[in-house]
Amino acid sequence: MIVYNFSAGPAVLPKEVLQRAAAEMLDWHGSGMSVMEMSHRGPEFISIAEKAEADLRTLLAIPADYEVLFLQGGAIGENAIVPMNLLADKKVIDFVNTGEWSKKSIKEAKKYAQVNVAASSEDKNFTYVPARETWKLTKDAAYVHVCTNETIGGVEYHFTPDVGSVPLVADMSSHILSRPIDVSKYGVIYGGAQKNVGPAGLTLVIVRKELLDRALPITPSAFHWKEQAEADSMLNTPPTYGIYIAGLVFEWLLAQGGLPAIEKKNVAKAKLLYDYLDSTSFYFNPVRKEDRSRMNVPFRLRDEKLDGEFLKGAEARELLQLKGHRSVGGMRASIYNAMPIEGVQALVDYMREFERRYG
Repeated sequence: MIVYNFSAGPAVLPKEVLQRAAAEMLDWHGSGMSVMEMSHRGPEFISIAEKAEADLRTLLAIPADYEVLFLQGGAIGENAIVPMNLLADKKVIDFVNTGEWSKKSIKEAKKYAQVNVAASSEDKNFTYVPARETWKLTKDAAYVHVCTNETIGGVEYHFTPDVGSVPLVADMSSHILSRPIDVSKYGVIYGGAQKNVGPAGLTLVIVRKELLDRALPITPSAFHWKEQAEADSMLNTPPTYGIYIAGLVFEWLLAQGGLPAIEKKNVAKAKLLYDYLDSTSFYFNPVRKEDRSRMNVPFRLRDEKLDGEFLKGAEARELLQLKGHRSVGGMRASIYNAMPIEGVQALVDYMREFERRYG
């Protein structure tokens, strides 16, 4: 039986990427070394890192006036690193609060600045994205921060908010590379790699070069974007194997036809699952339809007493990691780029069968 892994992260990787990494494990391209053994300053690894950056720039059409950084610390680390790099002499940071990851960003930023929550969907348990016209932005904020896909709550921005001349900063951890985006509309895009990019331990930061001179004096060198940019992300030893795997994922995405092609597949997968959820009263998804995530689909059984039996049956069918986040309960299917539509169909088939048995 085929195993389908619906984990929210670390998450499923393309089979082709894993097979290639396995084939190259002991000897990368005749070098006699595993990528894990290479010096990050040697010509072999430098070629890997340069190609990974070039392919990422191609996938996202990243303009030349943006730096691409391969760092460590994850999105939670960047929650502290972003304000350290962007506050300069500003006092206030604007946030839009759409769920658990927004709240983590807000909590960390409060250590460095005043925080203005310009809009929040907490009034409806974080089941929607507040309309842009409702945001109460600060005139002279350092930046406006959004989490464009809430992994836990399954809420996704399907628009790019216009915030004027203030830099827009986006945590895109759980949907970056799932669809085309206009990078030029953002000051900073960041995200942990362990959803659509690669293994845990690698963090992507895409930052407009004009913002590199805003760091606070206390910013450690390893977290200072300008210093890392000047050192090609190698001021300290980068997560070399994570960069290598990410590079293989970028090649895989390009071979699929790039982000327009992968978006079509993601739309089809999400539609398959949401259409079924909307057709039955046995299960339900709490998120407003226009704000539903294509990547993370939380759902509940009307009778929560059946949750354990549902998860037990799913595991017996090799449908893994469907338990919802501990903070919200229920179930969650994360259907990232590497999840084939056959996996989503297998889940829907099981959900139908379970409904027939217990509905």
